[in-house]
Amino acid sequence: MVPRLRGGLSGQAAAAAVAGAACISTSAVVMKLAGSSASMTALGRTAFALPALGLLAWLERRRGAAPMTARSRWLARLSGLFLAAVLVLWSHAIDDIGAGLSTVIDNLQVVLVPFAAWAVLGERPHRRLLIALPVMVGGLVLIGGLAGTGGYGTHPALGTAFGTGVGILYTAYILMLRQATAPGILTEEGERAPVAAPLYEATLGAAAGSLVLGLALRDFRLGPAWPDLAWLIVLALTSQVIGWLLITMSMPRLPAWLVSVLLLFQPLGSLLLGATFLGERPSPLQLAGAAVMLAGIVIAAGGQGTTRRSARSAS
Repeated sequence: MVPRLRGGLSGQAAAAAVAGAACISTSAVVMKLAGSSASMTALGRTAFALPALGLLAWLERRRGAAPMTARSRWLARLSGLFLAAVLVLWSHAIDDIGAGLSTVIDNLQVVLVPFAAWAVLGERPHRRLLIALPVMVGGLVLIGGLAGTGGYGTHPALGTAFGTGVGILYTAYILMLRQATAPGILTEEGERAPVAAPLYEATLGAAAGSLVLGLALRDFRLGPAWPDLAWLIVLALTSQVIGWLLITMSMPRLPAWLVSVLLLFQPLGSLLLGATFLGERPSPLQLAGAAVMLAGIVIAAGGQGTTRRSARSAS
């Protein structure tokens, strides 16, 4: 069972998740600036992050962090395979509908995570999710230009479909990574749980998955080495290392639904950054759809004092 924590600890965990979401809000814009193919972007983001995460995991272990169990290690690696698929599919969504809108759509995970957590972890969500779901679907229709008005992006409808797929895969990644970090968390006073190690294992799985996808799709393409490689390094350090390290740190200390809600800082930041640095100008109806989606997310988040039935952590 996920332990109850003192308010100060949970507040720190929530602050870490928000800071991490702010970091990863730059992902879509940096991915667009890199200009490389979808698989190359995914591989660069994960492979360039591995040395830094490996060093942090080693230092963490030297300072007394508990070792990961074999089950946790493989759960983290398997979650990385979902992350690889997320990154590849997300690149296509960004190309089709823009950095800002694609990130809004990806956050369907805010509704999907609570349902999945209920089924897998026994964390019962609030019934307001049933109200939020049709609201969010209405937002998707407007963003994708399916109301007959079109909108920003080369293929708004296809980009919306890709973004929806990303939201489903992202849900699996978040839940599996959270479970990989859960065993042994604060089971004894003062015990230090690993944080960098699970993220390193997940990133290793994502790098392997990106390599396999790239070879299968014949999708390895890099533009000019400069500045494309530099952008991929920036992407790896800001999003995969700093951003996800902060989020991974918060995961075991917060219920799954709250983690997903705090990640909402990502789409809001991406919309602003896309408009500022990429000149993205979604149509008024698409912006209305984004607002409707975010309203649905707020409805879903409100009142989610989750009723938990023994949410067991693996040992």
